[in-house]
Amino acid sequence: MADAKPFSFKELFAKNAPEGRDAPVVKRGKYDFAVAYPDPKSMPLDGLVDALREGLATEGDDLAIYANQSGYAPLRQFVADKLARDRGINIGIDDLIIGDGSGQPIHMICEALLDPGDVVLVENFVYSGTLGQLRRFHTDIRGVECDNEGMLPDALESAIVKATGEGKRPKFIYTIPTFQNPQGWTMTLERRKEMVRLSQKHGVPILEDDCYVDLRYGGEDVTSLHALDDTGSVMYAGSFSKIIAPGMRLGYLTASREVMDVARVVKSGGAANQFASWAVHRYSTGHLDDHIVEINDIQRTKRDAMLAALGENFGGAASWSRPEGGLFIWLQMPEEADVTAIRDKVLETADVGYQAGPLFAPDGVSGRNYARLCFGYNTPEEIHEGIARLAEAFEREGVLKS
Repeated sequence: MADAKPFSFKELFAKNAPEGRDAPVVKRGKYDFAVAYPDPKSMPLDGLVDALREGLATEGDDLAIYANQSGYAPLRQFVADKLARDRGINIGIDDLIIGDGSGQPIHMICEALLDPGDVVLVENFVYSGTLGQLRRFHTDIRGVECDNEGMLPDALESAIVKATGEGKRPKFIYTIPTFQNPQGWTMTLERRKEMVRLSQKHGVPILEDDCYVDLRYGGEDVTSLHALDDTGSVMYAGSFSKIIAPGMRLGYLTASREVMDVARVVKSGGAANQFASWAVHRYSTGHLDDHIVEINDIQRTKRDAMLAALGENFGGAASWSRPEGGLFIWLQMPEEADVTAIRDKVLETADVGYQAGPLFAPDGVSGRNYARLCFGYNTPEEIHEGIARLAEAFEREGVLKS
């Protein structure tokens, strides 16, 4: 009708609905250090195609059936076997849910456990995707001070005691203990034992996000927090995104049976994609271990290229992490520097992308002198060029003093 007014949903949105925003316009730099992409040339496309072809030939008729909500059983068995072998986690396939990357499993835990105002403890700089999910549930997010071995035990216990004294015992501790995002460190065995001890002492469970653990380029593996716990209080999420491809969107969750039973109910969208599950399962059973060795050789070279380039171009004017694995380096400029305010300008003028510290800060504002630099996507030559251009741009903007 010509005189009809546009309908408004403004008064209908749920009280806990997030604030709306326009679809983001994503601009990537040629030197894309902003996102933790894996190496694009190393993705096993031929192997995945062959694996999918085999899956379709043997089980293709099952596409007519809605799959088990927990995920493709043979893939869950593969994950269970791998976790037992590599992480000391001994579970059965009914103790696993396959999800869309590790993000959906983390969302399931948030939906199962969090009410508005609940306290969650995190590393003082931590993965922005999880911070976004916690904010979606109107969580009271509290950062815990870290050093290069992980959360400081005294700071963690103080945070637990403080919140509990306020009548808000933390719902869980969220940690990325291996090749932490964005800081790059790996939590030591002693720190892991201490975190589990504090968790048990104060009755605060742990959500262990271990999605980078296979990307080790040096040093020795450290056992999982889950393997150190004998009470069922550690929840564990992992992913195939960094070892096969983010676009496959497959990850997994294991936790105590009572948590898993609720997680299955809150999981949206039914089973994880059956196409992707067939491909990943059949490829992984015969080739994943060799593929991980191959990609780690590639990424080790890229990490070393970025470390060398930072030394050549930033010298003593900044400091940075030297991770034994993962996909990122945490760059710290002098306290007075502000790399947040110039990020878009650097992308526009130097064609270099990075993420600034506040994106990873629980309070959303701290760390304006920090930047996360991801080395997974560009070639070593491009990394050298990009870091040189970044230093030039920082110097132009007055945040790098020669």
